[in-house]
Amino acid sequence: MIITIDGTVGSGKSTAAAHLARRLGAAHLDTGAMYRALTLKALRDGLDLDDPGALTEMAASTTVCLEGEPGSQHVRLDGVDVTEAVRENRISTHSHYVARTPGVRVVLVERQRAFADRAGDVVAEGRDQGTVVFPDADVKFFLDADPAVRARRRQRELEERGRIRSWRNVLAEIFERDRRDTSRPVSPLVAAADAVHVDTSTLTIEQMVDALAAEVGRRRGEKA
Repeated sequence: MIITIDGTVGSGKSTAAAHLARRLGAAHLDTGAMYRALTLKALRDGLDLDDPGALTEMAASTTVCLEGEPGSQHVRLDGVDVTEAVRENRISTHSHYVARTPGVRVVLVERQRAFADRAGDVVAEGRDQGTVVFPDADVKFFLDADPAVRARRRQRELEERGRIRSWRNVLAEIFERDRRDTSRPVSPLVAAADAVHVDTSTLTIEQMVDALAAEVGRRRGEKA
């Protein structure tokens, strides 16, 4: 099965995807990590982030691998482990340049589909998994939550990495990310017409995963 989880920043899609993949015994395709890895390389190489040709050429000649079990996955960039580096705040603030580049998306969409072909059962999470990458996915989810809740989650995540940010600043960043993600001309963040919407505002991680797993089980039963 191919299961897609798209959603807004801070909605819990990455955590939910990793836990769901582990519960189902499926592979976890963290597409955000792939874009972050390319952003890291672009910054390290001093590329012009407004040059789509340079970014596309870089993407085509770069190897990005996701290795390991869901929840403890490692990201390798040209063979080097960059799992921690791709979570740095400077990567988060610059990744939209790479994500909005059409040529980069063409390269990564092809690789994401190849990942699924090799993996068998897969839980793919990102912004365009159910709309662009896997439009015929067996189950599609779209996760969202109240912006204030998402800002709190993001703030706690940053604090766990030793970065203290005010809630108001994080909330402002959430709104800006939403604006960029939904308004970009290439693969904007939008729920697939046949996606199951899940509001995670009041859900624990376990409750989120239970809800997703129940729907997957129901779909499997229908297919059987």
